[in-house]
Amino acid sequence: MENKPLYTVDEKPPFVQSAFYGLQHLLACFGATVLVPILVGVNPLYAIFSAGVGTILYVVITKFKVPNFVGSSFAFIAPAILVLGQYGPGYLAGGAIVSGVFYCLIAALIYAVGPQWIEKALPPVVIGPVVAVIGLALAGTAIDMASTGVDGNYSICALIIAAVTLLITIFTNYSKNQFIASISIIIGLAGGYLITFLLGLIHPGFKFVSFEAIKNAPAINLPVFIAPQFNVAVVVTFAIVSFATICEHIGHTIVTGDIVGRDYVKDPGLHRTIAGDGVATAVAGMFGSVCNTTYGESLGVLSTTRVYSVVVFIFAGVIAVLLSLFGKFGAFLQALPAPVLGGVCILLYGSIAVNGLKQLVINKVNFDEKRNLIIASIIFILGVGGSKISFPIGGFTFELGAIAVAALVGIILNLVIPRAK
Repeated sequence: MENKPLYTVDEKPPFVQSAFYGLQHLLACFGATVLVPILVGVNPLYAIFSAGVGTILYVVITKFKVPNFVGSSFAFIAPAILVLGQYGPGYLAGGAIVSGVFYCLIAALIYAVGPQWIEKALPPVVIGPVVAVIGLALAGTAIDMASTGVDGNYSICALIIAAVTLLITIFTNYSKNQFIASISIIIGLAGGYLITFLLGLIHPGFKFVSFEAIKNAPAINLPVFIAPQFNVAVVVTFAIVSFATICEHIGHTIVTGDIVGRDYVKDPGLHRTIAGDGVATAVAGMFGSVCNTTYGESLGVLSTTRVYSVVVFIFAGVIAVLLSLFGKFGAFLQALPAPVLGGVCILLYGSIAVNGLKQLVINKVNFDEKRNLIIASIIFILGVGGSKISFPIGGFTFELGAIAVAALVGIILNLVIPRAK
């Protein structure tokens, strides 16, 4: 009974509940969705708009079968900063479109040859550790948010806020009221936000909430269409980085299927999930934002709440679009204290890691076999250790992050190390 879904993929929760569930996914992914454009130098409200439109398109393209939120991708931060600084927003839009087209080309290739190669290249001994690494690699980010004070240094005050937020989320998750339990994350975030504000009135160490950005934010914020521009350096760089994010996307898709109990590699097929991700990325570029990707945080929400309904993600997308139009409300959400997000992310990122380990348990991967031990060990260390592959190309620095490196090396090892007879 514990693992029984509250709502299956095809079920439709009542309107009000769907709105709360959708807002919950948006809030869980909100920090990363706005952080990437802030680091790049793009209006974060454009990113929220693009995430909303991209999520709706993703759900439609995947035939209303795959529940996932689409938001800003960390993998493109470095090239996006360089493109924006050296060439301008038009070339950044062009890079996103290149990435989207590359995704669609890979999707077409998968559709043509079939998904059988996925099972050969990504067996449980590879995909389980890779998914676990997706959560574990984010552990440092969660702890940094949970323990960094207003002055940028370690703070016991921040840790207290994170702990209180986490406790609220956990206790709410055990509520006998199913609806209350299923929105435990949004209640944790709201409770942590309120407590932080009240404590900030008493002690300066808790003063994480500032409403200055809300005062200065415009009442209405309209998205801006950016005419794309292209050059060889941008095209090559964004196409190469897209390979890394496709590896991550495949991991997300497989673990999403594991959480909800469906095989998304076969139905609706990887060609549809990758194409949905690619179209969402291209649309983001045209509206002045950064490249998009499916979100691990959303997987954490699915696993924690057991609300799998795809309708919820339509609501999440619509709410994101509406919030992006109201500048002051968007600024209110941007004022969400980092320790509050950190407290919730400790649970969300941990849930992702556990789902990866669950793949190994369910598929009874035998670690007495040296081949399995070697592959999983190397994936874990490369992924958690912060490995990367970096080299200059056309004035840019191309970089594969730890998750992509771990996935790539895991795939290669799985193909070259002989199997036991």
